[in-house]
Parts: sequence; structure tokens; C-alpha cells
Amino acid sequence: MTILSLDPVSNQTPDALRNFLAQCQKAAHRAHRPQLVSISMEVTALDPLSVLASIFEPLERHFYVERPFEHLAIAGAEAVLEFSATGPGRFDACQAFIDDVLGNSIVVGDQGVPFAGPHFFTAFAFFNDVGTDEPFPSASVFVPRWQVATRHERTVAVANLIIAEDTDVTAAADKVWRAHSKFGGFSYADRIFTPDVANPRINLSGLSSDEHYCDMVQRAVGRIGSGEFDKIVLARAKDLVADQPMHPMQALHGLRQKFPECFAFSMANGRGQSFIGASPERLVRGYGGMLMSEALAGSTRRGKTEIEDEQLGRALLHSAKDRHEHQLVLDSILRRLKPLGLQLEYTPEPALRRLANVQHLHTPIKTALPVGVRLLDVISRLHPTPAVGGVPRESALTGIRSLETFARGLYAGAIGWVDSRGNGEFFVGLRSALIDGPRARLYAGAGIVAGSQPVQELAETELKFKAMEDALFSP
Repeated sequence: MTILSLDPVSNQTPDALRNFLAQCQKAAHRAHRPQLVSISMEVTALDPLSVLASIFEPLERHFYVERPFEHLAIAGAEAVLEFSATGPGRFDACQAFIDDVLGNSIVVGDQGVPFAGPHFFTAFAFFNDVGTDEPFPSASVFVPRWQVATRHERTVAVANLIIAEDTDVTAAADKVWRAHSKFGGFSYADRIFTPDVANPRINLSGLSSDEHYCDMVQRAVGRIGSGEFDKIVLARAKDLVADQPMHPMQALHGLRQKFPECFAFSMANGRGQSFIGASPERLVRGYGGMLMSEALAGSTRRGKTEIEDEQLGRALLHSAKDRHEHQLVLDSILRRLKPLGLQLEYTPEPALRRLANVQHLHTPIKTALPVGVRLLDVISRLHPTPAVGGVPRESALTGIRSLETFARGLYAGAIGWVDSRGNGEFFVGLRSALIDGPRARLYAGAGIVAGSQPVQELAETELKFKAMEDALFSP
């Protein structure tokens, strides 16, 4: 990867940009292969979701994530490079793709600005292998043509383009220059955040009955009692059909407003389908040689009053069933990361993580990331965590396949990004839905351990479903 401090866009001319890209074309000729050229520039404050809404095309790939609580938002649209993989080697295959691309990249602009440079937006399905007819492969990566990100009131725009020996450099330069001019005088498309119909008619149906889910939980508890596994996470799915197409940008706007502590996200496959949600769970964050993860398991609802809320939280902290479930998750994370030689730091007792509609037991984990250990190495060991799969992992995954009646796809998968310096962040695809025009499939699950009560687990999934139902249609 070649990093240049010059800025071929800001305070220069279209001719200077064309001349720069012509030099990149010569580099492609010398290397006998195309070069990824990534141009970053700091711009005036923008709302990345509004930018994405203004250029949104249903048949183009996009990625979006926002966590208002951390003043973080990043959007990428269209794909100049993409890659997919399947099987247990999917993490290594994606890392090899990233390494190969960076080995033939020319990166310009101030790389000290947050989110400068090329980013690789990545999604790993829950299972290593998925059907060929599913919306997303078991692993996918793409580099966007356009990217806008903001963190703590600093905004950076990135243009990525492929320059080959036969590229029309003049046309490429003109396209980048027009985008630069647009960012300078951007007009938000607020109308996209308003439903076309105030009260759309919807039909919502479960893929199976409430009784079926309760029976599934009861059978799982029996299999736990026989020693097959210690914990299993069982999910439900609901299909929703509306009388108008659902817009993922509108849903994201609702999610970021209702759940500022969560990762409001969308990943589009470029074929008209988007996987969206508001995940409360960070899988890993790597930045500046430090790694952060967390154990998040054990749940209860929020109270209607402050007193009730406090009582529910206190009961959760002292619940033997929930503490056991949480400890299984924490122990598994520690065990799976140990071979990497990480010195993990964590609190001896879990705390409460309170969200808008639910509260969880939460233990943050941090460590220094040794040289040679990369983010995807960590994810390949963690995913899927016991918080979304079970303990022991392989037995629980076999149990999920035998008990659930639908394909999980990206539900409970690992979604996030890696940048050109190895930094990145991944979250778990929870509180989520797959949107396809007027149709949506909603997902929600609950952790089952010894002592789990089917009716209570059913109620927990209904609470999680409601978050997505409100976001899809509430103004």
C-alpha cells in the first residue's frame, strides 16, 4: 500500500486530479494489475445517513452503522471491489482478500482523520455454510465507491476508484470532482425519513405458533438436562407484509432515534434486500493496538416506573439462572481467546446494561492486541459467541439446526468493518430484520439454560420483536 500525504482534490483543480490519476494509471501499468485509489478529505459536518439516503439505489450495495451514544456514524455505497467466501476458512479467505487489495492500493489524504482511507465492509452469516438461494453468502466483503463518516464532530468523505491500464482517467476524475462539489453544498433528502403513508396496513405472521416455540424451549431444556449442551439460543422469525415498500433509510432513522446506545445498521446485498437492525452487542473493537469485547447475556424488561425498573434490574443481578447464563458466555470468550496469548482484563462482577426496552447483564473485556494478531483472527475464534449460539458451541449449533425451522442468514452474524491500518469494529446482527420491498422477516431469540421457563422466553422474544416492528412503521 502506498500512502501519499498530498490532497489531489481540496484547494486544487480538476486538471490536478486528472494528472494525479494519470500517475496512478502508470503505477497500474508497472504492476500489471489495477490499483485501488482511495482519496480522503475532511469536509464540513454531514449526517452520513442523509448522504446515504440521497444516493440510495435499491440495486446497489450499501453499508451503514450509527451509534449516537458514541457520536459515531459511517456510510458506504456502491461497490468498486467485492468478495465472498464460504466454509470454515471464510475468515482467512476474507483477510487474504483484504491483504491483496491493500498490496495494490494508493491512499491519499490525511490519514490521521477518523475513518480516512479505504474501508472493507464485511458480513459473516451465523453459520459457515448457507444456501445458494439465501440473500447473503456466509462471508462477504466490499469496498464502497463513496464513504462518509463522522466521529466526535469530525467528518471525512472518501472516494474509492479502480484505476487500470485502460481506465478513462478523464471520466474518473470528473466523477470524483462532481462528488467533491456535491459534498461542499450538500442538501439533505429529509423526505426519505417520512413514511409515504401515515398508517400503512401490515400483515404480521409468525413462521410457527407461540405453542411451537414454547415446545421447542421445553425440548431444549430436556436436552440440557441430558447433558447434550449447557446453553442454547433459540430464535423465532416473523414475516411482515405491508401495502407499500419499506425503505431501509426510514427504518434506520427510527432505530437510531429509539436506541441511541445500540448499533443501528444496514447491510444491502445489491439485489434489493437489506438486513437492518439495532444491535446492543459489540463483538470486538480494535483500535491503536487495543482490543475491546464484551459478554452480554441475561435479560429482563425495563420497568414502567423508576422504582419498578430498579427492582427488575436488582432481580436480574441476583438471578441464579441469568447469572449462570452470563457466566457461560464470559467463560467461553475467555477460553476461546486464550490461545492467542491475550492478557484479558474484565470486572469480576457483571453490571447492568440498560437499553430503551430491555436490560442485560454486561461484562466489558479489554486487552492489548499483540503484533501479528488481527481483528479477523479474533472474530474467527469468537463467532458465534455463546450469547447467540450456545455452550458447547458445536453441540449447540447442531441443536439449533435441528430445532429451528428457518435459515438464520445474517441474524446473529458478525457485521462490521476493517480499515487499511487494521483497525475496525464488529457487532452482532441482533434485533434485526431482512427487508425485501414490502416484505420483511423479523428475528428475535432467547438464551435457554437449565431452569428456563418457555412462557418467559417467549415473552422475551416478543419484547425484542417490538423494537423492529415500531422502527419499521412508527413515524
